Amino acid sequence: MATLARLQARSTCIGRQFYFRNSVVDVFRKKEYDAAVKIQSWFRGCQIRAYIRYLQRIVIVLQKWWRGYSARKHYQLIVKLAYHTMKMNTYNAMAVRIQKLWRGYRIRKYCFDYFYLKAYLRAVSETNDTIREALEEFADMKEREEKKADLEREEKQRDHRARKMHYLLSTKQIPGIYNSPFRKEPDPWELRLQKAKPLTHRRSQVKPTRSVQLSSWLACTSARSFPRSEFLPPIDRKQCQGPFRDIAEVLKQRYKPLEPTLRSEEPISELKAAREDFRRQEWTKNIHDNMISRLYCQHLTSSQSMENYIQKLDKFYKGC
Repeated sequence: MATLARLQARSTCIGRQFYFRNSVVDVFRKKEYDAAVKIQSWFRGCQIRAYIRYLQRIVIVLQKWWRGYSARKHYQLIVKLAYHTMKMNTYNAMAVRIQKLWRGYRIRKYCFDYFYLKAYLRAVSETNDTIREALEEFADMKEREEKKADLEREEKQRDHRARKMHYLLSTKQIPGIYNSPFRKEPDPWELRLQKAKPLTHRRSQVKPTRSVQLSSWLACTSARSFPRSEFLPPIDRKQCQGPFRDIAEVLKQRYKPLEPTLRSEEPISELKAAREDFRRQEWTKNIHDNMISRLYCQHLTSSQSMENYIQKLDKFYKGC
């Protein structure tokens, strides 16, 4: 019984010792587990990184091989295109050279004579120089005539002005404004006023205008078709209030004569006559060119030689 009592007394101390020992073991077990997890994670990380580096080296080798292959294919294609372009350019240059030589030979042999064409162009240039000199002389003459006309117009204006200002002429009693006693010589306008005659204003006689246009065939359009009466005294009535026009203006607008159109004024055959005149002028200007072109066409259509053609042109120029 005493032993049982001692065990019961020591049971609380034993329980505390058991709990303390188990708590210390759990702490050490947790530390060991964490250390093991850390070692495994580090090892597995090293293993994965090594595998990734291995895969990267393999991928780089594959990319290098493929890029080299594709670049070689592209370079071969560029070389083929450059070779084809160079070959076509060479063929085109040779063809152009052959065409140039053949066309030059054909033109020199069958179409044109260089020396005759040179002489013809020299004659054309000399003719152009002569015509240009004549045109310049004509332009100078026209300019001189215009200057002369301007001077005459200005002189007439001065004479008309002097006739209008004739009342400013000096007299024996009163000197004019252009004959000041403080001047040594009179003004030129004073001499012009002495030569000029005074301007008299004449009353203009109003003559009835008679219509001579095509509209005169219609009697109702003429002002003479309306009845005329003597002048009546004005009617004393008030002006209508409002925005109304004068009665005389309204009647003038209502009974104004018809104005013929351009088609009725001009003859029907005017366009044809203008065309004939223009064709005649062109023919007179281009008579030599037409003759030369006609001779050249005859030479091409016939089987004559170039010498006969040149002899005909020489005869033509000598005859001109």
